[in-house]
Amino acid sequence: MLRFRADRRTLVYLAGTGFVVAVNWQRGAIHPVLYPLQLFLFFTAAVISHNHNHLSLWRSKGPKLVTSWVISLFYGFPAIGWVPTHNQVHHKLNNAEGDSSRCPKVFKGNHLLALLVYPTLTSLLQTREVNPFMAALWRRNRRAFWAAASEFGVFYAAMIAAFVVDWRKALVFLLIPQQVALFTIQVVNYLQHIETATGSEWNHSRNFTSPLLNGLLFNNGYHTVHHMKPGVHWSLTPALDAEVAHRIDPSLRVPSLFRYLAFTYLVRPFTRQPAPTLQR
Repeated sequence: MLRFRADRRTLVYLAGTGFVVAVNWQRGAIHPVLYPLQLFLFFTAAVISHNHNHLSLWRSKGPKLVTSWVISLFYGFPAIGWVPTHNQVHHKLNNAEGDSSRCPKVFKGNHLLALLVYPTLTSLLQTREVNPFMAALWRRNRRAFWAAASEFGVFYAAMIAAFVVDWRKALVFLLIPQQVALFTIQVVNYLQHIETATGSEWNHSRNFTSPLLNGLLFNNGYHTVHHMKPGVHWSLTPALDAEVAHRIDPSLRVPSLFRYLAFTYLVRPFTRQPAPTLQR
């Protein structure tokens, strides 16, 4: 029933996330290892949600919908929300005018404060695109509408139930990790597009090429080819990236995410070194 055998890894991640949540909930206390692990796994659920909405794990609709329900509880928002905000808008405009996820926001430059305010501001803008999408589904395809509505129903019902059972645990082990996942996935989008050449055929995205990072995050670092072929399964993007890597400006192929963060936001502001100039 899986489209790709590689998504056995996805199912292991989701099962592992559920297990860690259950253990932390049962313990009722923040563990110095298990809690950071849960925060990381909730972030990976955001990556999985992104992948799942571009290309479902499953060939049939039933398992797809159930998987979306599960992912939503870890990601912090009904997974269908990716469709109007990301699939239909971001991939069409790719950080150009009109893209609700366009970066930066408020500020013109790329600095730490611009990075930190971006996730909240872009989330507020993207949320406005969900209601028109649902209204269009209602008019066009009632079955699809009710499937999408079920994601909202399951998500909010589960969250309300968790807070009724134990609001302190629900806050610490569900809501806060969800917010971390939502914030962090928007940070990733910011880093992939800030100071790139919007409108360029090859230089519109930054690629993080670390094998370790991509191994942990389902090849999410290969962003140029993802925009080229968003429906291609994540397991195939390294091969696509290898085919076009020579066309991408070397400054947009970053071997270390953490080195990039440290230099760009902690060192560069004090060196007056300008951002690289990119060709369109």
